[in-house]
Amino acid sequence: MRLKEKVAIVTGGASGIGKGVAELFIEEGAKVVVADYDAETGQETADQLNENGEAIFVQVDVSDTEAAEAMVEKTVEEFGKVDILINNAGVTADGFLSKMSEDAWDKVIDVNLKGVFNCSKFAAQKMMESDGGVILNASSVVGLYGNVGQTNYAASKFGVIGLTKTWAKELAGKGVRVNCIAPGFTNTEMLDAVPDKILDKMKNKTPVGRLGEIEDIANAYLFLASDDASFINGAILPVDGGLVLG
Repeated sequence: MRLKEKVAIVTGGASGIGKGVAELFIEEGAKVVVADYDAETGQETADQLNENGEAIFVQVDVSDTEAAEAMVEKTVEEFGKVDILINNAGVTADGFLSKMSEDAWDKVIDVNLKGVFNCSKFAAQKMMESDGGVILNASSVVGLYGNVGQTNYAASKFGVIGLTKTWAKELAGKGVRVNCIAPGFTNTEMLDAVPDKILDKMKNKTPVGRLGEIEDIANAYLFLASDDASFINGAILPVDGGLVLG
């Protein structure tokens, strides 16, 4: 077990990629905090995880500074420490620049960028007080090359890369590694309503000829969270089937 006795917080852990990460971490011996805004689904996920390991649910709006701090404090209260933070929570509110509202801009930046700042600030403090830890941020291929109609989302994901590189330099000497994953087109619930024609275009744009699966992303998080990646710091890992190659 690569994460035996480790304590991991997974934001946005109730569903999608976050849930997949939480499930894999449980299999690998970690104790998991499912942190999510959705109380009903979050508790259901934690209950499922408890069938094979130890997990709790904490409701959190990551854009709320006090809520993020309370999430970290609850983790330490329950499990005694924080070893791993997965900053997975994120939202979209797409629109062309000329039509994007200030509310749409603020919503995405608040969750996707400020949320990463909030959670990392408080988790890093706990990590530095103990034996160090690992912070893993979720960017996107959109954070590497942009995308039409996603001004706010692209800005947030470019920003996450900047945070990752800065914290990797700032925290490494204190025992905290910081890395980032940039998923490509991934087969989650968000694609359920996407027409087959569009899905086919996504596959055709990806050199390996398929969409990513949740397991692909979760396995990347597992590697970077484990001691196998102890000399990796400040990396931006595309998990996209070669999409960023163009």
